[in-house]
Amino acid sequence: MSLQGKVALVTGGSTGIGKAIATKLASMGADIVVNYFVGPEEADLVAKELSETYKVKAKALFADVSNFESASKLIEETISHFGGLNIVVNNAGITDDGLIMRMTENQFDRVINTNLKGVFNVSKHAARPLLKSGFGRLINIASVIGEYGNVGQVNYAAAKAGVIGITKTLAKEFASRNVTVNAIAPGFIETAMTKRLPEEVKSEMLKHIGLGRYGQPEDIANLVGFLASNEGGYITGVVIDIDGGLVI
Repeated sequence: MSLQGKVALVTGGSTGIGKAIATKLASMGADIVVNYFVGPEEADLVAKELSETYKVKAKALFADVSNFESASKLIEETISHFGGLNIVVNNAGITDDGLIMRMTENQFDRVINTNLKGVFNVSKHAARPLLKSGFGRLINIASVIGEYGNVGQVNYAAAKAGVIGITKTLAKEFASRNVTVNAIAPGFIETAMTKRLPEEVKSEMLKHIGLGRYGQPEDIANLVGFLASNEGGYITGVVIDIDGGLVI
């Protein structure tokens, strides 16, 4: 499953699931843009490691994907550095939880603007180069929460449900130009964000995971690699859960 000669952009690509995705795509030969919003040193280090380890071109680029113009500049800089764009992974996301009775408008807007509008912003500006590429892949990281809901996460659930809607719509819009659009819906994946959860919350969650273990960022990255490759080229408009049996 070679991606030699392809250019991939991973939003939120310097940590957690995003870093694992960037690493997987680089290992398959793709040149990588590691997008970040905070932590420029960490993002630069990831790009350097990918370049040295896999002998690909890698560049860390700042962008606030929730901002329309910032997302536009990200795509422009990607094409300026690499000459094209073939693969976009919309991974950047945040949480700001609370029951709706206590959730502020700002909490709701922050999550919607990053997790949902951010996907629109990046996809909107990436659409033209993807459609022109002759080989395009748009992969959105959704969540099982967007399909089934979760107490205290009305903002996150709404955003991720919207990502699924964007995915299915763009799959129809882009199919005639050989651009596939799919979504991956992770369950409980071990990252720095989930490690901050109280132990009792994690223990309770584990009881509901059929395979009896938490997922790893590489579990998501491996599927991204497949969907980005020629082998995944006849799959479009689908949402694939990776949750170890959490929502069977």
